[in-house]
Amino acid sequence: MAWIDGWLDPMRGRLDVRRDEAGNYLIQRKDRQRGAQPMLVTAHLDHPAFIVTRQSGTSAELEFRGGVHDPYFVGTGIEIIDFAGRATPATITALRADAKPFKRVTAKIQGRMRGAPAVGDIARWLLPAPRIVHRAVGAATPSGTPRDVRVIETHACDDLAAVAAACCAFDAMVRAPWARNIGLLFTVAEEVGFIGAIHAARGSLLPRGARLLCLENSRSFPHDSPIGNGAILRVGDRLSVFDSAFTNALAREFTKHGKTSASFHWQRKLMAGGACEATAFAAHGFESTCLCLPLGNYHNMADIDGVLGGVRPARIAPEFVALDDWHSLVEMLLLAARWHARHGVATKRTAADAAHPDRALMDRIYRKASHVLGG
Repeated sequence: MAWIDGWLDPMRGRLDVRRDEAGNYLIQRKDRQRGAQPMLVTAHLDHPAFIVTRQSGTSAELEFRGGVHDPYFVGTGIEIIDFAGRATPATITALRADAKPFKRVTAKIQGRMRGAPAVGDIARWLLPAPRIVHRAVGAATPSGTPRDVRVIETHACDDLAAVAAACCAFDAMVRAPWARNIGLLFTVAEEVGFIGAIHAARGSLLPRGARLLCLENSRSFPHDSPIGNGAILRVGDRLSVFDSAFTNALAREFTKHGKTSASFHWQRKLMAGGACEATAFAAHGFESTCLCLPLGNYHNMADIDGVLGGVRPARIAPEFVALDDWHSLVEMLLLAARWHARHGVATKRTAADAAHPDRALMDRIYRKASHVLGG
């Protein structure tokens, strides 16, 4: 959030920036057309991590917010970061997987404390510094061998790589007359059930009739959604199929562009293994679809299938995405924005939106977990 505030500073004279009580950002141009349909490029700011709930001596108890399988916890290193930015290493010694509403761990602080952890401090997995490397992953060559792909390995691609792509695309559009009705929505608390997105949809932050283009990082499957074959137009998730007219229109735009640009690559996939904010917005009456980056080491879990199958040890590792896929995502955002500039219409939510089949599910999720917005 501090980085976004700094990024916005040089542009604030031409932007309307709103924050709701949950912390969601709505960023729009001041010269937007009043009454015209906006398109909001949406990404979430959180990543699975820990929050300190108690500390005594060299022991700390922490709550884990997000989805990581049980074998990855005990024995794994973390770093507890205080509000001054000082990091204290620790090792997880116990897991309460059945704790509600979130898993809890006990961690032993290693060595000299750089700052006494306090309730509310955040901890993350202890990982090496980010780096750009070549990896034999993702798309297979015609011979069947993996392709060498240039990737960035870092603590959290999900969803910060998408946030970065949204900012990059917005930089290219912020002065363009045709992009007056393109904005950004950055949400909080996605990893615990789209809570920030639901809060925004239920409240007054979102313009009526807004079109939501949601960005994600989704686990890559080498034979279905390979890393290195371009960013993905995600037609649905395990909960729902996204807006068909919006999704099909973007597919046509990307197909047309690919015929004239040999360097442009993209994929169109149903990502059946997860869920994303596009479903939450659709349940509240908004037109929405999703673009995503194929992600390696989803939620920092290396070799998920081998671990769950009991044939490989659990190991926390950096997430990674292909740099070419990231550039593909930026290009897709610009193509989508130009399409919206030609086809945006003024629409309004109606009372019938409350009857959306997923609306009751979103309400239950929100009631169960909305307390995270307070701390």
